[in-house]
Amino acid sequence: MKAEQKVVAIGAASGIAAMVVAVWALTRALPAPAIADEPGARLAYALKANVFALIPFFVMLITIGNQRFLSDAIDPTRNAQSEAMGIDGRVADNTLQQNFVFAVASLALSTLVPLGYLQVVWACALWFVIARCVFWFGYRINPLYRAPGMSGTAYMNLFMILYVLYRSVMAGP
Repeated sequence: MKAEQKVVAIGAASGIAAMVVAVWALTRALPAPAIADEPGARLAYALKANVFALIPFFVMLITIGNQRFLSDAIDPTRNAQSEAMGIDGRVADNTLQQNFVFAVASLALSTLVPLGYLQVVWACALWFVIARCVFWFGYRINPLYRAPGMSGTAYMNLFMILYVLYRSVMAGP
């Protein structure tokens, strides 16, 4: 394994471990929602968490827009963006992709998780914001350092998907 691969592997493993601990701790620390146990109330609860999870993406778009406005890259056809702008664009693109998966998975999760543990949706949204910031800042320092934030987000989304699939299969048609 090359040195770069070791950096990424260690970063990815640390991101996954941090995600597991953070989501578990946040789920225990957050209060269970005081809502009716009906699909509409559960989805409304999850949608609020999804709006919160959009914050990093929106900040990225503002950052990119301001960078373009204040530079020769105001005309994107000139290809005059800085290296930092290129990184920010890739980060925003990946964050949009992760936001999409998070939205679908967390909305489905909100319909299946027991009501007493529904706060896991907000725990995941809080971690999502933290991990996306880690991804962005790590990428800006060194592209290899994006691994903790990337794995912390992607594997959380994967675990939500797997839970939803498991619960859906176990419930039957």
